[in-house]
Amino acid sequence: MKTAIQPDEMGFYGEFGGAFVPELLRPNIEELTRAFRTAQDDKSFQADYLSLLKDYVGRPTPLYYSSKLSDTHGCAIYLKREDLNHTGAHKINNTIGQILLAKSMGKQTIVAETGAGQHGVATATTCALMDMECIVFMGEVDMARQAPNVQRMEFLGAKVIPAKSGSRTLKDATNEAIRFWINHPDAYYLIGSVVGPHPYPEMVAYFQSIISEEIQSQLKEKTGSSSPTKVIACVGGGSNAAGAFYHFYENEDVELIAVEAAGKGLNSGESAATSILGTPGVLHGSMTLLMQDAYGQVTEPYSISAGLDYPGIGPLHAHSIQTGRTKSISVSDEQALSAAKNLSRNEGILPALESAHALAALEQIELSPSDIVVVNLSGRGDKDLSTYLQHSSK
Repeated sequence: MKTAIQPDEMGFYGEFGGAFVPELLRPNIEELTRAFRTAQDDKSFQADYLSLLKDYVGRPTPLYYSSKLSDTHGCAIYLKREDLNHTGAHKINNTIGQILLAKSMGKQTIVAETGAGQHGVATATTCALMDMECIVFMGEVDMARQAPNVQRMEFLGAKVIPAKSGSRTLKDATNEAIRFWINHPDAYYLIGSVVGPHPYPEMVAYFQSIISEEIQSQLKEKTGSSSPTKVIACVGGGSNAAGAFYHFYENEDVELIAVEAAGKGLNSGESAATSILGTPGVLHGSMTLLMQDAYGQVTEPYSISAGLDYPGIGPLHAHSIQTGRTKSISVSDEQALSAAKNLSRNEGILPALESAHALAALEQIELSPSDIVVVNLSGRGDKDLSTYLQHSSK
């Protein structure tokens, strides 16, 4: 896996990034950075990682040509089927890498945060595989709307602890996970997205880069070219987008489109479109774009999708959007629900609500017959079925 984009030595992508952590956690961050650098150059580590991706996760995931979407939009549209991974989402690409890293560091207890539950399930799965204790913090609101994933985590042996403060969603689960880490520095904090203090954003993007690596080889086989003209992915924190964009950042001919959750509308006061509504500030250990008031207090985000209901964005994405390399657009709840229904009825694929936002972007962007578009289908929609059924009756 070749590095396509890296932060500087302090973990900054332009003005975004860094490691803003309590002094108690500084040794943890330094230890993690050393272990990650060693793993990058360790052929045995890489072999174990790639072997598990192949034989346990089920990679490579298919790159599916959607004839119906292609006919509708007048260009070639492919779906990168991350929903077909073991556990049903892209999240396990990262948890496999980090669990191997934790094991190499001699860690026994893993702590994680989760929003939609997919990262929590992937973490619980890999902890069961590696015989490690698993503690997952999840917002109380998210536990109710993603109940199947809570049940899966618990059946896999994880302890799921509700976050009862604030909006009781992903932001608050992350707060609780960091507090636990501060009080239990011997634990390994397994962050699920390209957020948090350096080296987490770089590390998670690195482990997710297998997505764009496969897109390149699969497109070459199908079209004769390894590069699409556009790559579309949803962004909350942004791990699936970082993976889908990774090997294309340096190719200016590929347009990168990050899709955020507009919720009930950009001006409704109930949105999670961070790159549009946010301003620079520090959130969960890194300088990034976040939704905050005039006093620097984080404002509550909203999205029908638990995985996009986050007030910040990964510093890599903040930098890429600010510099114009990535185009950012937003999709409302209703638009995402409509896109999910269309894909389910027309292709027999039930997408996660997060992925449905990326699909809905096809209605908002200008497309030409020569376009080759890849939409990253980051997860499957089993976990969102109750939400889909609730809204289909309206």
